[in-house]
Amino acid sequence: MNCPSSSFCGVSPPVLANPRGEFAASCSTRITQKVHFFGSRSSSQIIYSPTSSHLSRRAVIALAGKKSWDIGRFAKTLFFFNGPPNPLKIVESIMSSITASAPTEAPKKAETSDVVLVTGATGGVGRRVVDVLRKNGVPVRVLVRNAEKARTMLGPDVDLIIGDVTKGDTLDPKYFKGIKKVINAVSVIVGPKEGDTPDRQKYSQGIKFFEPEIKGPSPEMVEYLGMQNLINAVKESVGLSEGKLLFGFKGNLCGKFVWGALDDVVMGGVSESAFQIQPTGSETGEATGLFKGTVSTSNNGGFTSIRTKNFTVPEDLSPYDGVELRVKGDGRRYKLIIRTSYEWDTIGYTASFDTTKGEWQSVRIPFSSLIPVFRARTATDAPPFDASNITALQLMFSKFEYDGKLNPTFAEGQFELPFSSIRAYINEPITPRFVHVSSAGVTRPERPGLDLSKQPPAVRMNKELGSILTYKLKA
Repeated sequence: MNCPSSSFCGVSPPVLANPRGEFAASCSTRITQKVHFFGSRSSSQIIYSPTSSHLSRRAVIALAGKKSWDIGRFAKTLFFFNGPPNPLKIVESIMSSITASAPTEAPKKAETSDVVLVTGATGGVGRRVVDVLRKNGVPVRVLVRNAEKARTMLGPDVDLIIGDVTKGDTLDPKYFKGIKKVINAVSVIVGPKEGDTPDRQKYSQGIKFFEPEIKGPSPEMVEYLGMQNLINAVKESVGLSEGKLLFGFKGNLCGKFVWGALDDVVMGGVSESAFQIQPTGSETGEATGLFKGTVSTSNNGGFTSIRTKNFTVPEDLSPYDGVELRVKGDGRRYKLIIRTSYEWDTIGYTASFDTTKGEWQSVRIPFSSLIPVFRARTATDAPPFDASNITALQLMFSKFEYDGKLNPTFAEGQFELPFSSIRAYINEPITPRFVHVSSAGVTRPERPGLDLSKQPPAVRMNKELGSILTYKLKA
């Protein structure tokens, strides 16, 4: 019997499945052929014998068209992202992926912190503010000078920070992590010139019953410089109206993140991607980032991605409502993955987004839309998304959506996604993030034509009280 001259993946003759579902050579004579494995410089011999209907596993792989796995690129990927994973965790992950059943409940949506900081919380106004917030179920943190006094007045379990607004070095920004709003009730201490009881009984009767004076630091120190110190300490925590630029080419933030390819080579695939900088690729002719590559479903693969190395210090984006990407679309659907752990192989909080071919567009991804995902499966028991502890970002183009669903825009081959910026954003209209409350009044004391006899004491006695209202309004 003569064998046909056709070839399959470099192998001749072709291999067919016999009725038992096994692979067998179609020739009855013994034939020796060389098989070239893709990605390898060497060739291996496979011997077909009429006395055996079985082929070696390596032969079956070659004959089925499976491409060889680039173990070198796999190793480089692992070491680029903080070294290789724990072998025990790999085994545990494989076992869990084999035995895990499909999720039976809707995936959890992201949650973000909404802590309100109250300063001056042991004063007359501050105590009332704390009470109102607590009754409405709002988490509260207080800034006080005296911890014992605060716990006596507000309860032993009060969440507090020890600091003094007149001393900027006591207001370390790290203490304000997770704060989204500030209610400032700090004020100078006003009391009777002749003195008062420890519980301030005279003061409680009202300023009209005594001649007042400033006790302690001046209005300039408390109302003006103190306010500036507080704003500087919390401005990163409460957020900026223009958002926070994470990646971009203004201020050289392109070098802040170190991007690397994380493709399906980690599971035996052959897809390959890269991050590049295009010097003139943006819509204004300036520099832009570029996520590009070639995606293939060979070896059961089908995804490419670029991921940042873990940030040295986690990004606190708790004041913001989401992340905005400026991209030039190609009509495909991509994923943004945000990570909150330094672990290599763990849950990523994920959202898919569609692009319009050939157009620059702003894509907003609210934190509330993020889904906890582990290896393309929703993780229903995942902890809530923590926007105050973001450790890495990842862009992905994949054949897969979640839980077996497929990306409707997926196509094998080359792709490119230019992106010029990634920033955190605050929704419009912007709700107040820093509120100053006071019982002293807000009338401008120096207003022309003002009848002081009809004004509250703080207005009438502004100069005598160290220009208390002047500095409140100046701040």
